[in-house]
Amino acid sequence: QVQLVESGGGLVQAGGSLRLSCAASGDTRCISTVGWYRQAPGKERELVAAITSGGTIYYADSVKGRFTISAGNAKNTVHLQMNSLKPEDTAVYYCNVLNSGVNYWGQGTQVTVPS
Repeated sequence: QVQLVESGGGLVQAGGSLRLSCAASGDTRCISTVGWYRQAPGKERELVAAITSGGTIYYADSVKGRFTISAGNAKNTVHLQMNSLKPEDTAVYYCNVLNSGVNYWGQGTQVTVPS
């Protein structure tokens, strides 16, 4: 079992920045991928960024050049630095880990960028 705790969401004006953090605990020995997803009202959940244990990084086209995913200094922590935020980035952001073939989800953190 893996437990995920997200933090860092909030309300920010367009053009501003936020940093989301995801801290994993429990049996984290076999985590292969950590990803950030988001879900806006009325839309499907989408992958925003992901990082693998081998260091491969993926970004959705909509966030390339604005968002950065990275491993934190604290063990089993991953950050999502979000710059130049836009109203269309408004969503609930979820941390996801793939651990021994099983997906685990955090509770989500709200990011709101007013138009």
